[in-house]
Amino acid sequence: MPGNPPPPAWLVALERDANAGSGAALLELARLYLVGRDVPRDLPRARDYFARAAAAGEQAAAAVYRAFVANGTGGAPDWPAALRLLEADRVDPDAAEQLSLIAAMALDDAGAGSMPLVGEPLSAQPRILLFRRFLSNAEADYLVARATPRFQPALVVHPVTGQQIPDPVRTSNLAAFPLALEQPAIHAINRRIAAASETDVRAGEPLTVLRYRPGQQYRAHLDTLPRVENQRLATMLVYLNDGYGGGETHFPKIGLKVRAQKGDALLFYNVRDGGQPDPLTLHEGMVVSAGEKLVASRWIRQSRLML
Repeated sequence: MPGNPPPPAWLVALERDANAGSGAALLELARLYLVGRDVPRDLPRARDYFARAAAAGEQAAAAVYRAFVANGTGGAPDWPAALRLLEADRVDPDAAEQLSLIAAMALDDAGAGSMPLVGEPLSAQPRILLFRRFLSNAEADYLVARATPRFQPALVVHPVTGQQIPDPVRTSNLAAFPLALEQPAIHAINRRIAAASETDVRAGEPLTVLRYRPGQQYRAHLDTLPRVENQRLATMLVYLNDGYGGGETHFPKIGLKVRAQKGDALLFYNVRDGGQPDPLTLHEGMVVSAGEKLVASRWIRQSRLML
């Protein structure tokens, strides 16, 4: 049987430059192996290349590498090492801000919070809880600041043409934080969400910040997905600002409207005891009438995700 074909010339040249210490080449290889573009996806290899690119002075690589060390992408999570990486990069304003936020979080050596999280029951069926002051003002402001330069219109794929089109249900702008952008401070917030929902932190989809301006809304919908084995067990919404009109979170089938304060979080469970989608969780983000509404959303699956 013939052996594997030789690697393309461009990849050989890129690896040669990387082995010679080129930070740009190391960063490009890290990105290729992270997404599996033109090479097989290999997260441990991507993590190693990001580490080497960071050591070669590539700042973009340093940010991704410390995210991977914190959240365990491509290798074991190591919270103390992630903090050391932040400390070593303190000249970066983002790293300095993260260190300040983390210092106020009262975390253990694994990055988990030590304070009890108690939600106020709003509904027994479906189960809905409100956590007051779930985020500090500084934490909420950090998420908004990191999301704002990356906001994009909400899009969906057209079922016939395959083209991306404006989402007919969600008329907001959004910015997500996948694992490569899940900086230690954001990972710590995700750990808090996992603790409040009593779920595995790796079962959560990427934290996503949504922005609604006047006239925008998220029409009534269920968060569960069709024809999936690993269903969305729960949803956590974290409210990131005040000072807007309208925009309530409305559960029309149970007559519940929630208007939370900045830093509050709303947790609701999307499935019944047997795992079937619960139609009573139909909900909407009502039309914003004035100002700007900012909310972070994390959809939580029944078991770990391979992202």
